[in-house]
Amino acid sequence: MIRLAVAIAFLALNFYTYNYLARKAVVPDRITFDIFPYNLGKWHCPEKEKLHPEVLTNLGATDYLICDFQNPEFRPVALYVGYHATQIREEGGGSGENSIHPPAHCLPGSGWDIIDSRSVPLGLTGLPEEHARVKRLVIARGEARQLVYYWYQTQGQVIAEDWQKILLVGYDRATRGRTDGALVRFTVPLSRDEDEQTAEVAFRDLAARVLPLLHDYIPE
Repeated sequence: MIRLAVAIAFLALNFYTYNYLARKAVVPDRITFDIFPYNLGKWHCPEKEKLHPEVLTNLGATDYLICDFQNPEFRPVALYVGYHATQIREEGGGSGENSIHPPAHCLPGSGWDIIDSRSVPLGLTGLPEEHARVKRLVIARGEARQLVYYWYQTQGQVIAEDWQKILLVGYDRATRGRTDGALVRFTVPLSRDEDEQTAEVAFRDLAARVLPLLHDYIPE
């Protein structure tokens, strides 16, 4: 019922927006991820991954960062940040949506089962909102398990829930002419002989170094 109500509200807001408000998309200036640092303390990214053009087209991101950061003191942590300058391909509406893909929807399609999902306070400095809540998942595929943290970061706000992101996109389109935003995701593999706390420490150590940098790449 909640999803239906959100979908109806989103469609109504889109109709109003496309016909009466914010016809011209506003795309803010930003720094590209080409200059994002490879070294963050003891964390090092050997090489930034490049997506195949077809994959990038399907993803719809304007700019992105994919790095497997390594640290001799921790397990590796994969960082993905996908920035979308607009989540509507065609100005004035139409069917060409370019929305950020929700990880909770994409992971099962890639063969991962979500065995734990919760919204939690992050408790790290560097985010636009001091008391931001983010999504925490534990996923499994066969014997492999991973700890995943992700959130939507858009125009000075941090959002954990997919339905909140949908409503915010429509609202910001109507009031500011902007639909830009990013998905920030950290993934840590879980081994059989390690508990989740070990992965949590690795995530938090890297995230504390990454988060203060993101405001240069994700406009507020």
